[in-house]
Amino acid sequence: MDYQTGFFYLFATVLLFAAYRVVTAQNPVHAVLYLMLSFSQASALWLLLKAEFLGWTLVLVYLGAVMVLFLFVVMMLDVRLDDDRWGFWQNFPLAAVLGALVAAELIAVLWVGFPAISAPASVALPADYSNTKELGRLLYSQYLYPVEVAAVILLVAMVAAIALTLRKRKDSKAIDPGEQVRVRAADRLVVLSMAATQKAAPAAPADEEKSA
Repeated sequence: MDYQTGFFYLFATVLLFAAYRVVTAQNPVHAVLYLMLSFSQASALWLLLKAEFLGWTLVLVYLGAVMVLFLFVVMMLDVRLDDDRWGFWQNFPLAAVLGALVAAELIAVLWVGFPAISAPASVALPADYSNTKELGRLLYSQYLYPVEVAAVILLVAMVAAIALTLRKRKDSKAIDPGEQVRVRAADRLVVLSMAATQKAAPAAPADEEKSA
């Protein structure tokens, strides 16, 4: 076994452990941190496959922006750590069946291989070959429609997340911008007519003060 195979098994083991902890961690902050760890290990696997662009994109985009945003959102939300709210063991049978089905499909695909799209081993690549340029050409030519479908799905997911976040809550202190635009000066400011000055109170006579 060479060193690349050893690194592959190391990164894959850590990736599986981190993915398992993402699902089983009761603290949402810990789950996000384990998800960041799993992304870093997946990036290392991409680098082993000589897909440098995908590996660094996974680090810069997901670890550097998306997951940090997730971490801040989870820490700012008031998430209660009640055991009955998570319901992990209630949904475990369905999750196990779906996980076993996905694992069986992946094993079947990897066992059969990809003979239709695999390049011959004897093909020599030119010196100025760029896998990033080749990836971009395939994404925006041969796989243009799947990329557009994925973009629409991500847009729908983003709109759904915004709608769920901005739902009306009793403890929310959000302000309606429409009400601020429609406000009038008469609703906020009341002008009272008052005298410019007030007369001073009459002073008590000196004789009454001495008798008192």
